[in-house]
Amino acid sequence: MIIMGTIMTMSSSNWLMAWIGLELNMLAILPIISKPKTTRASEATIKYFLTQAIASAMMLLSSTTNAWQTGSWDILELKNKFSTTIMTLSLMMKMGAAPIHFWLPEVLQGTTLQTALLITTWQKLAPISLMYMISNNIQPALLMSAGILSMIVGGLGGINQTQLRKTMAYSSINNLGWTIMIMALSPNLAVMNIFIYMIMTTPIFLMMTSTSTKTLQNLTTTWTTSTATTLSIALLMLSTSGLPPFTGFMPKMLALNELITQKLTTLATLAIMTSLVSLLFYLRITYLTMVLTSPMTT
Repeated sequence: MIIMGTIMTMSSSNWLMAWIGLELNMLAILPIISKPKTTRASEATIKYFLTQAIASAMMLLSSTTNAWQTGSWDILELKNKFSTTIMTLSLMMKMGAAPIHFWLPEVLQGTTLQTALLITTWQKLAPISLMYMISNNIQPALLMSAGILSMIVGGLGGINQTQLRKTMAYSSINNLGWTIMIMALSPNLAVMNIFIYMIMTTPIFLMMTSTSTKTLQNLTTTWTTSTATTLSIALLMLSTSGLPPFTGFMPKMLALNELITQKLTTLATLAIMTSLVSLLFYLRITYLTMVLTSPMTT
């Protein structure tokens, strides 16, 4: 049902069908989130349901208002400025981008690592595809402001975390910031950025699941039992941070190049500064994983 809902949304040209696909997707993942019979899992399920339901209501309001004004339910015919703004905010809320990001770290913390992987990767495909389709109609200032805010929130929020699921949630917000910011200038580059992020995030979560690693403290004890896995997690974290010469540096470099080409040097500088802030918590994880726990330092 999750796969069917996402494919229905991505392949539809009509707002109603896209909305139905998102609803199917949301209703299908609720039992998966609530599978662990704990209070935290129940709390995470309710938070996820409420935020997604509000976002769906906003989406329906936006598409109905646009249909009332233009007489069309076509996704590409989103011409009304009010409808476009509301739609953009609802899609950002569904993805977990700032300033409507508060639910994401809490939901991830209350679920299993496999479900957290699903929420940070697959669940973003449908909203991103809709944002890609309407990117020509969205005001660039809105996307860039939300992008920079997400990068700042993602960078600062991850610094003080000891729980890896929350750290990955803030990492997700930070990378969404890059995607949303560049969506205003180059939608194809934005799609490439989110796909590279998903490719890097998936093995991190899978390796954390295989070693039952949930906190930074757990990560410091995995070197002796799973040296290759621990090393891989550390290198993937550095790649996600956008540090050269890793893969994660390429989309960030292309995004900065696009900003400078469009004479948005101030925005590019701000993006680099926020990227340095987020690099702090990635380096912290790498330091705890590789430096403190390796046999060479003992």
